[in-house]
Amino acid sequence: MNWQEMFYQNPQGIVRTLIVGALAYIALVLFLRISGKRTLAKLNAFDLVVTVALGSTLSAILLQESIALAEGLTALGLLITAQFLVTFFSVRSSRFASLVRSEPALLAKDGHALENAMRRARITQDEALSAIRANGGNDMSDVDMLVLESDGTISVRLRG
Repeated sequence: MNWQEMFYQNPQGIVRTLIVGALAYIALVLFLRISGKRTLAKLNAFDLVVTVALGSTLSAILLQESIALAEGLTALGLLITAQFLVTFFSVRSSRFASLVRSEPALLAKDGHALENAMRRARITQDEALSAIRANGGNDMSDVDMLVLESDGTISVRLRG
């Protein structure tokens, strides 16, 4: 490959990227609107995997000429349908939900850190203190409960 081809190969590739990219983007936005707010909610581990897969698929549609728009849209639709079905069944079955989502973890109670729970959750003392300060506390003694939520956020309930 020469230097010129590294930066510019042909106008057809650019036109294809513009047209297919715009159509794929519009379709993705429509799919996400149809699938509901849950698809764009705070991410748990499963949601993150689906989001990364959507981004990777959109990228492949845009950049790989061997992937037709219809095939790419089918892949996006499949991922969003799978996400919808997983959330649909998660709401209706706690057993199914526990397979695809992590449970919240209690990290501190009554002003005392639960060291084993923090170690299992891989949360450092500094991360816990940062969450406490962000919620108006000063240190661990101000905490009634500290919980690592399923989406990775740390919820803080300060002592009254």
